[in-house]
Order: sequence, then structure tokens, then C-alpha cells
Amino acid sequence: MFRSARLKLTLFYLGIIALFNLTVTLSVRVYAEHEFLRANNAQRGEVRQWVLRFFDNNIPKSEVAIDDIQTEQAQIVRAHLNQGLFVINMAALALGGVLSYWFAGRTLRPIEEAHEAQARFTADASHELRTPLANMRLENEVFLRQKHFTEEEGREQIASNLEDVQRLVRLSNNLLALHQYGQAALERTYVVVQHVVSEAVAQIRASAEAKNVKITTKLSEANVQVHQDSMVQLMDILLDNALKYGAKGKKIQILGEEKSNRYTLSVIDRGPGLAPRDIPHLFDRLYRGDKARSTQVAGYGLGLALAREIALANNATITARNNPEGGARFDVCMELAPRAPA
Repeated sequence: MFRSARLKLTLFYLGIIALFNLTVTLSVRVYAEHEFLRANNAQRGEVRQWVLRFFDNNIPKSEVAIDDIQTEQAQIVRAHLNQGLFVINMAALALGGVLSYWFAGRTLRPIEEAHEAQARFTADASHELRTPLANMRLENEVFLRQKHFTEEEGREQIASNLEDVQRLVRLSNNLLALHQYGQAALERTYVVVQHVVSEAVAQIRASAEAKNVKITTKLSEANVQVHQDSMVQLMDILLDNALKYGAKGKKIQILGEEKSNRYTLSVIDRGPGLAPRDIPHLFDRLYRGDKARSTQVAGYGLGLALAREIALANNATITARNNPEGGARFDVCMELAPRAPA
């Protein structure tokens, strides 16, 4: 589809170039011929005066010979001009064809990438939606084949179905949040960094204690210009991610420092770190690295994609890299609030 569109766009560009070349060529030819004829007529008048001065007895024959020579020269010049303009136009069209094909590719590349991303996202989302539905269907079919079952077995089956339903609810909520953050403009206010971090830590503290993971913070005091609730959600995503993939029994560090007119919050775990091939794709929707695809870690690969959308909505940036001392590190760079004049 895109190959055909590229060829059509190339022909469109080439048509514009050909029309431009034709206009310029005709203009140059008319102007050059006009100037040549004007110069030729002026030269003919000068030659006539010269003939009158030196060849009075043969004026008619001389004038005829001179007219023939000038007419022949005009034809030669016209032919050379036509050949030159033809060669220039063919070269311009050849070069224009190559450049048109290249520009058509450059023009369509973002559209093609967006189309591929949408197709990949649709396929991945369909797979993620199909999995819990297939599980529920299979479990219920097996359960209904039993002629007799106890109340406890029935409750267990309902509880299993509710778990799958909850997975679908989380997935749909994350997809809706991705759309909302991508469309809506957030109202940013002056927020104390410590308030954002403390609220996010409070939400995940119980899960951290259950895994014997200690969360430490080291923040410089600052006010940032963000939407507080969304930034708390972003920090919660990063902390939950660090808790899932970090080493059990280790600590999670939250660092904050001010640089120039920006403030950087960093979440560092002590896990195995990030695979280099995964880092460029970590914030893609529904992307999960090879390690993350194991059944030991639940998730859909939407958390970091949602974190990136939240960061963009807050005029912030989020990046991922491996920490030199081990583990993964996620940095969120936010805009500092203007300081009040002293």
C-alpha cells in the first residue's frame, strides 16, 4: 500500500517539477530568441552602413548575402538553444525523479510508522484481551462438565473468573488513560516535589513491605510546575515497575536534584537491569522485554507507555537507562516553578 502511495506521490512531485521546468524553459527560450534577434537586427544595421561606405556598386547583392548569413546563424543558434534546453530539462527531470522518490519516502515515513505502530498495537491489544477471555471460557467449560461440585468449588471458580475480569478492567482502564492523557491538556500548578513523592510512596508501601523492599528518598527541596495527581500516578507506575523487576529484599532509591531550570526525579532499583535491545522500546505500548514476558511478572506492557504520556502532558521527559551500580534507572525531568523575587 505504501509502495503504491510512494510511487503516486513521486509522480505528483515529478509533475510539478516538469511543469516548472517547462515554464522556465519556454520563458528562457522566448527571452533568448528575442535578445538574439534584437542584437542581430542591430548588427545588420551596422553592417549595412559599412557596406554603403566601402561597396557602393554592389549594395543589393551584399545585403542579400549578409541577410542569408544572419538567417543561417539564427537557425544554428536556435537549434543549439533547443538542444541545450532539452538536455538540461532531461537532466533536471532525471534528478527530480530521484529526489521526488526520496522526498516521497520521507513524507510517508511517519505515516507508515504510525500505521505499523497502530497495527502492532491492535494485534497486541487483541492478544491481551483474548487471553483472559479464553481462560474464563476454558475454565467455565471444564467446570460445567462436572456433574457434581461443592459450594467451595463453585466459589473458587467464581473467584478465578473475577480475577480475569479484574485483569480486563485494568487493561481497559489503562487504555482509556492512555487516550485521555494523549488528548486532554492538564492544568499545571506549583507543586512541592516532596508531596508528590510521599503520596506515591504511601500508595505502594504495603506492597514493598510484603516483598521486604525498602524505599529510600533523597530529594532537594523544590517546587515544580506539574499536575499533581497525574505525577503521583507516574511515580506510582515507576515504583510499581521497580518493585516488580527489582531484586527481592533489596532497596528502591528515589533521588531528586535541581539542574538549571529543570528538576530530575530518579527511581532506581537493584534488579538485573535493562537489556540494551529493550531500552529503545520500553515506552512503546504493550511492549514487554523477554524477561518481563515470563509468567512470574504480571502486566500488559502499558505502564511505561502511560508514564510517557503523563510526562508529555506535564511538559516533562522520561528516560530509562542502566544504573552504573546495578539495576534500572528511570529519570523524570520536570519544569521548575518560577521563583518569587527576593
